[in-house]
Amino acid sequence: MMTLIHIIDWVLWIFMAPSVLYVFFYAIISLFPSRRTNHQPSALSPQPSTFLILFPAYKEDAVIVHSVRQCLEQTYPKGLYHIGVISDHMQEETNEVLRQLPITLFTPQFEKSSKAKALQYAIQQLSTFRSAQRDACSEGLKNSQLSTFNYIIILDADNMVMPDFLEQVNASCQQGYKAIQCHRCAKNSQNDVAVLDGVSEEINNTIFRIAHNTIGLSSALIGSGMCFTFEWFKQHVELLNSAVEDRELESFLLQEKVFIKFEENIHVFDEKVSNRDNFERQRLRWLNGQLQTLLIMLPYIPHAIATGNINYIDKTIQQALIPRSILLVLIPVFSFIMLCFAPIWSLKWWILYLILCLSLYIAIPSQMRNSTVFGKLSSFPSLAFKMLKNLFRINKHNKEFLHTTHGNE
Repeated sequence: MMTLIHIIDWVLWIFMAPSVLYVFFYAIISLFPSRRTNHQPSALSPQPSTFLILFPAYKEDAVIVHSVRQCLEQTYPKGLYHIGVISDHMQEETNEVLRQLPITLFTPQFEKSSKAKALQYAIQQLSTFRSAQRDACSEGLKNSQLSTFNYIIILDADNMVMPDFLEQVNASCQQGYKAIQCHRCAKNSQNDVAVLDGVSEEINNTIFRIAHNTIGLSSALIGSGMCFTFEWFKQHVELLNSAVEDRELESFLLQEKVFIKFEENIHVFDEKVSNRDNFERQRLRWLNGQLQTLLIMLPYIPHAIATGNINYIDKTIQQALIPRSILLVLIPVFSFIMLCFAPIWSLKWWILYLILCLSLYIAIPSQMRNSTVFGKLSSFPSLAFKMLKNLFRINKHNKEFLHTTHGNE
């Protein structure tokens, strides 16, 4: 009996240890100064870039108007950027307000909505958009220059940016980067759930973005605050076929060995979930997407190994990682169980738990390591329980769009 328990103990430990060690490795890497990337950007552009900013908005009546108005306050030349809102199942009153703004409003009628469908619709309607853009031309920009855009930026309906946002993005584009992920950070902290969600995002920024760029690997994308060359996006958006369009786009970029630059100092303020049900729904969408992405990426792995595509291999490994919140619950549970059966066997579990906690502490930005943040940990057990519940609801075939409400939680 004890032999069987010992075998199960080691199997479970070996199953969980790689996820912990992956986080630990990149947490340590984040402590080192960034070195110059091996992925040299293309030649510098002497001209300022033109931008199309898209806001996919599904039932986002509570936040979209404020976000768009705030985005229109850019100090970047007005004739060099244009905003498009994809209004999906929003109220007519909201659409009427949006029509009064100097933007283009897309109003698709999807039976089953998704962010990917919204982006595809906007690109497909580009001819109509260009006509509206030419009519709105200002500051002497020639119509021929409006026939296309250099870059496209994707923002969520709740996102807010600073007035110099486009100036900062343009500076990065001028360095020749074809794919940029801005620093998405929390704009709200009204309760424990929102604070912990914000902390989790900053941990992701440290591990999957800052640390990766530090050693010359691509940053992970995050769904908003993303910038791509327009032609590349136009060619690939039609290929999106899941509820996690950012991970699909990332897979396309890495297959083509396009480096993704993380701009830590270009902030996009994002509303964090403050409702436990929204938290559970959001994490279920992520878990479904993680499994779907893993299955999509695995067939390309032999080619990635043969061609030395380290970025792609690393991203595939990311999709196989066990979520941190689940590790924070299961590892101490197994530690206590083994402590009862054979105390010496529990030592490896306690070491693994210590490594995980140390890794997360390192990954939390120093300004967030305070008693206020750590005082919110009382809410963590209930959130972790919701994550554990989601494990029994994962469906690799489920591409349903699970909406997270904003502005009225």
